[in-house]
Amino acid sequence: MIVTVTLNPAVDVSYQAARFQIDHGHRVEAGRKTAGGKGLNVSRVLSQLGEQPLCTGFIGGKNGEWLENKLNEEGLQHAFVSVNGETRTCIAILDEENNTQTELMEKGPVITAEEQEEFEEVFENLLGETSLVIASGSLPAGLPLSFYKELCQWAKSANIPVILDTSGEALVSGIEGKPFLIKPNKEELCQYKNQSDLTLDEMIGAAREICSKGVEYVLISMGAEGALLVGKETLLKADIPTIKVVNAVGSGDSTVAGMAYALKEGLEIAECLKWACACGMSNAMEIETGTVQKQIVEELIEQITIRNL
Repeated sequence: MIVTVTLNPAVDVSYQAARFQIDHGHRVEAGRKTAGGKGLNVSRVLSQLGEQPLCTGFIGGKNGEWLENKLNEEGLQHAFVSVNGETRTCIAILDEENNTQTELMEKGPVITAEEQEEFEEVFENLLGETSLVIASGSLPAGLPLSFYKELCQWAKSANIPVILDTSGEALVSGIEGKPFLIKPNKEELCQYKNQSDLTLDEMIGAAREICSKGVEYVLISMGAEGALLVGKETLLKADIPTIKVVNAVGSGDSTVAGMAYALKEGLEIAECLKWACACGMSNAMEIETGTVQKQIVEELIEQITIRNL
């Protein structure tokens, strides 16, 4: 079983707004609501690929109730810790005509020491049932910046690999926990290196540096330019076909899901990279966040080229 950790889930609402402009009013159709947060997007895609993941994290308030009911409707197993605060709402404004995407993301609830301790007990119990942990997204207020590092260390002591997808200080600290794989995009890697931009060689150098700290693989997603997979003895570049992007929200999470699915299936690492990229693209072709079609994924895999650099 794969366990996905979403410490700061959200009710995601997306609106289509043609020719969206700041400081203007826009009449829109009813927004699409999904159970969001990076780990829940991963879970949904894993389910669509045929896996039965279990979701955990923190939920609270009316939004938390809605989110839990939505997961039940989707048939996703979950073991969340209830908190006093309100699960956040995140809004995405999609403008197909201008090909833009504007996101408004609430910070979420403040986690108390007691709620943190309860989650730690749940997580340690789940380690006895899982073969892979995926920890995704931001840390809610109240948790220490070292929290992902601690989760990685607990999983590592149980010989369970962790895929970590976060950014900023949470990523810097998380790397110290030596997760199996991290998945920064180019912007997040620039932030990690405190640089405004990085060349391809500089991205590879940064990834090699991270691998020297005990991370097995660094998967760098680069949008239409494909992806890089860097390991101690691995340097692969995925070249991807051109697609019509409908909604790119959740594509990074879908990439993580594709990688996790392929790893669990025991595929060679180059094939895992193909699955990762194909799932990211398939999600971008769908209007609903965190959604892929397995048949489309398999068709896209045939169009992806993997090169050794």
